[in-house]
Amino acid sequence: MASNAQGSHVKALLVEDASVEILFHSAILRMFHSETTVAKTGKEAVDLFLEGEKFDIVLCEKEMPVMNGLEAVEKIRAIGETDVKIVGVSVDCNAMEAFMSAGADVFVPKPITLDVLSAIIQEIINKKNNAMV
Repeated sequence: MASNAQGSHVKALLVEDASVEILFHSAILRMFHSETTVAKTGKEAVDLFLEGEKFDIVLCEKEMPVMNGLEAVEKIRAIGETDVKIVGVSVDCNAMEAFMSAGADVFVPKPITLDVLSAIIQEIINKKNNAMV
């Protein structure tokens, strides 16, 4: 697990095992000054929540070793994490129903575009700003 703290508005968890995807998604998240933590398996992601870590957004790939993204989303929701925005991502466009059934808030097919991720992050920032008022 790696962390890239950039003095952020949004704390993000990137659950992805492919190095190229990690670099790509991390670069987009850095554009929003997000503090990004990377988990390379669904189990690592669940363990972070069990250790008390809190995130504003989780970008979760479907296919990973040890524990897949669908199982991770189910377990994260089962431990009571309802405030975090979970975004299921996959090259499999048919994964949307499975992610939504598992408890994801949104499904985005890969490749994730800057416009799509920007809209999701802006929604989180707006929600956080409204909660502070």
